[in-house]
Amino acid sequence: MKVKSYKAGSVGEVELDVAPFGEKILYRTLKDAVVMFMANQRQGTASTKGRSEVKGTNKKPYKQKHTGRARAGDVKSPIWRGGGTVFGPKPRDYSYHMPTKARRVALRTALAGKMADGEVVVADLGEWSEPASRSARKVLSDLGSPRRACVVISERNESLYKSFRNFPRVQVRTAAELCAYDVVNGGTIIAEKAAIDQLVERVGQKAKSEGAAS
Repeated sequence: MKVKSYKAGSVGEVELDVAPFGEKILYRTLKDAVVMFMANQRQGTASTKGRSEVKGTNKKPYKQKHTGRARAGDVKSPIWRGGGTVFGPKPRDYSYHMPTKARRVALRTALAGKMADGEVVVADLGEWSEPASRSARKVLSDLGSPRRACVVISERNESLYKSFRNFPRVQVRTAAELCAYDVVNGGTIIAEKAAIDQLVERVGQKAKSEGAAS
């Protein structure tokens, strides 16, 4: 399949073997991976006070009968203003994990979907010896200034990261830490060729012929 390419300010096309990423998009698995990621980001610190935790006296506010009012036990009742909360949230851990194989399949199908939609750019980003937002802005401008972008590199580069972090909705990930949520939420995927090779090795499916031979 032909995908967009970028090198030295020139945008063109390059032939890319997309077979390792498959053709079928597994939407259910992809959704499960995205929901898992978002759940794992939750802090789970919401907390409310129950009836026993609200500050106040336990004394009966008025006598039980002959007042014309509804009977009341204490001012900490949930139906009173300032009283406790019934079944309110308490601190909890929302995180959970899908099987490793399922996460790999989700990432693979996410990349396949991006390639099918023409939202993958194989880029030669060159050397970044020092942070340069001007150079990062030029890369994005040459690619049509996408509203969202995810720059995928083969190995950590602090200068490149600092160059792109000033732009809203632009994130930088290494091929080793990329997940399905980054791909789905990342908009245009700007990836180095070496990074794509690492992704093929990490999540790519083997050719049918190799599977039959083994």
